[in-house]
Parts: sequence; structure tokens; C-alpha cells
Amino acid sequence: MRVIGLDPGLRRTGWGVIDADGARLSHVANGIVQSDGERSTAERLVQLHAGIDAVLAEYRPDQAAVEETLVNKNAQSTLKLGVARGVALLVPALAGLPVVEYLPMIVKKAVVGTGHAEKEQVTMMVGRLLPGVEIRNADSADALAVAICHAHHAGSTSRWGGVASGGGDTPALAVSASGNGQVPGQAAPAADTATGRGRSAGRKGRRR
Repeated sequence: MRVIGLDPGLRRTGWGVIDADGARLSHVANGIVQSDGERSTAERLVQLHAGIDAVLAEYRPDQAAVEETLVNKNAQSTLKLGVARGVALLVPALAGLPVVEYLPMIVKKAVVGTGHAEKEQVTMMVGRLLPGVEIRNADSADALAVAICHAHHAGSTSRWGGVASGGGDTPALAVSASGNGQVPGQAAPAADTATGRGRSAGRKGRRR
């Protein structure tokens, strides 16, 4: 399974692509998509759209994970982050990828072991979990952490599904940010706002 993690931002959106084979993770690529601060917000969103789309076309991930926005004290910054996050969700969804969101504390807990880890700790653990990785900057480190978080949760969900079906072929599972799996046809578990939530977009067919 190839996963792209996205850390949205209007000025810089970090991205990181990893391959997950069971519990084994390997780094593929990471970087940032930048927008021109001199342009209008609409034009900057077009730049983010084009940049993320180019990354998807080059690395062809199977699934996408996006860090969920938390409201901060600066309303204007929150709005800018929100529109950038919208693009980060839209582009992979348009490409037919399942898209899942994770709260920052869920990402930190999955990578470091605590939901209150500092950015430096996250970057250090990303380096340990992906041996040989050359992290471009803090934004791409966060994006790789989101991808790792999703790989862990998706792996746990798949293992749970295998046990539930007696180890045979299992249907695709919808993944939530708390690591729960949902078998198609069953009612979705209630969202847990204290630990985060995940949304999975239906796959329309992977673009080639």
C-alpha cells in the first residue's frame, strides 16, 4: 500500500509518500508545495491544487491522509488554513483516492507514543521509523508523520478484519482516526471528538 500524507497550509503544504508492507514502512519521497504570497487567495489555491495533483501523478499513491485543522486564536489564520485544507482533501478525492483525516494529537500518538509530543520529537521519530529518509523541512516531516499514522491504523484495521473473517479474503475497510475498522454494510461507529475522527471518501477508480 502506498500512502501520501498531507500537512495543509496556504503558504506551504507538506507532503510525504511512504510504502507500507504489513508493519514494514519505507520512505518514497517528501517535499512541499508552495504558493506565491503576492497572488490572490484564489490564485494561491490553484497553485496548491496543481502542485498536489503533480505529486499524485508522479508517485501514484493508493490512499491519502490529511492532518485535520484545529482552530487557533487567530481567526484569519484559521480561515486560510481551512481553505488550504479543503484543497488538500479535494485533490486526492478527485483522483479517486480514499481520503482520511487525523487530528494532530492522533498523529503524534501514533508516531511518538504521546499526543502531546513536540515537533522535534515527531521529526526524530519519523527518521527512526523511515531509515535513510532525508526530510526536506518541518512541513514534510509532519506530512510523513500523517502517512505513518494512517499506515499504522490501516494495518491494524486490516488485521482486525482478517481475524473477524477467519483469515480469508476480507472486504475493504473504512478507516477511522481512532483505529477502528468498519465493515461495509455495518453502521459506522460514533465519532469520538476527544480522540479524533476519520472520514473516508469512496474510491472512484484510481487515475493512471
